Amino acid sequence: MKILITGGAGFIGTRLCKALVDRGHSLTVLDNLSAQIHGVAAVIPLPLWDRVAFVQGDVRNRHDWLRALEGQEVIVHLAAETGTGQSMYEIERYVDVNVRGTAIMLDLLANTPHSVRRLVVASSRAVYGEGRYECAACGPVYPQARTAPDMQAGDFSIKCPQCNAVAEVMPTDELSRVHPTSVYGITKHNQEQIVLTVGRSLGLEAVAFRYQNVYGPGQSLANPYTGILSIFSTRIKNGNEIVLFEDGTESRDFVFIDDVVDATILGVEHPAAPGHVFNVGSGVPTDVATVADTLVRAYGVSVPIRVSGNFRLGDIRHNFADLSRVQSVLGFRPRVDFATGIAAFARWVDGQAVQADGYERSIEELKTKGLYK
Repeated sequence: MKILITGGAGFIGTRLCKALVDRGHSLTVLDNLSAQIHGVAAVIPLPLWDRVAFVQGDVRNRHDWLRALEGQEVIVHLAAETGTGQSMYEIERYVDVNVRGTAIMLDLLANTPHSVRRLVVASSRAVYGEGRYECAACGPVYPQARTAPDMQAGDFSIKCPQCNAVAEVMPTDELSRVHPTSVYGITKHNQEQIVLTVGRSLGLEAVAFRYQNVYGPGQSLANPYTGILSIFSTRIKNGNEIVLFEDGTESRDFVFIDDVVDATILGVEHPAAPGHVFNVGSGVPTDVATVADTLVRAYGVSVPIRVSGNFRLGDIRHNFADLSRVQSVLGFRPRVDFATGIAAFARWVDGQAVQADGYERSIEELKTKGLYK
């Protein structure tokens, strides 16, 4: 098939391009080579691009879309601004890229001749906010965002919204309540809604994937706004201490890049994929203290790990994916566990140039906006 991948020069996009080309598909990439992700001297990654048509452009530009859409049968829409914290103060940019950029694509598909028949959009676990929890007294609940006074007092736990008892995290499935706690999460939910709604009205096959925390070789080590493994790795390589937010036991579902690529290919090719929203993750929570300890050991660099008690407003406490739907419909099962994946990631980082550490700058930005306590 002829496939357009927006954001195809990024972390997920480059791996997905290679896998799809290897499967015999014809690829076009639309990417603006964002300096925040690729660095100020961004270049088209090689050697892949001798096998892929590349359009340097912006999803907010109709002309760039028209150039990229010509002759395409499938669109995998990965292009987005990512980062929950940064989205809370760069609101216009996040909405402009993620929502308006998607709207322009759909407007063109609704009003101009094209050959597109399937749309695959990258959504995020951020749409769930805190996700699904279990209260011993009240059963399954969907807690609201935690309050600053509680967290300033050192209470980072999740409370039942009905009785205020401490609740326990449960795997979050696709039928769980959607209530994002960041602008980023709102934009990702909006993306998947308009893709599925407009796709259905136009007779297009539409699929949405809610990715958990994707990691692995190839992710940006220069972006201090997203990717905890990259942020910690850059800190360690620069000999700087790792600062853990809250009490260090907050957890995430880390899913290896190869598993994300496998799932996305199923979204492109599988006949049962259209019309669905799918979680994509490992299905296993890992706390950030474990991440920090594992990376320090992997690099053999002794840096302090400090539990700060500080927190970012809008951050969730825990979330991990229920994979029942993607397993039953698409037959997807993650193949790479966290120990194997983080070892592969660390080996790759060891072979890269040490990046400048922009973490402190990102924290200062949050402080000035009142989002870091």
